[in-house]
Amino acid sequence: MAGKDQQAAFRPNKRVQLERPEADKSFGGAGLGKWVSVTNGKIWAEVRDTLPSRGENLAEGLTIAKRPARIRIRYRPGLTARMRFIVDGRVLQIVAGPAEIGRRYLIEFMAEESTPAGNPA
Repeated sequence: MAGKDQQAAFRPNKRVQLERPEADKSFGGAGLGKWVSVTNGKIWAEVRDTLPSRGENLAEGLTIAKRPARIRIRYRPGLTARMRFIVDGRVLQIVAGPAEIGRRYLIEFMAEESTPAGNPA
């Protein structure tokens, strides 16, 4: 019965890209890494923006706006908090997780998009 409840709880609503950092191994490549896809194409995920609660903070004199989201995907081994999601053009850095839900059924992450607040012009 628990398996059916867990399956009902997963409602994928977005196609997302999952990426991991890859270091540049050349002699002068320190800090010049790139992001590479973890999956072959996009995967289905349940993405839910969390309600704003003091969505801005001050970091070294700059106001930073954060848009947090909860992201659930089907279980896959080897995922870490160093990865990121691309959701509808938004880059969401993982800030918590992965948390396993059920017996290797789902994985949940908290991720957030950070942008400087104010007038972008």
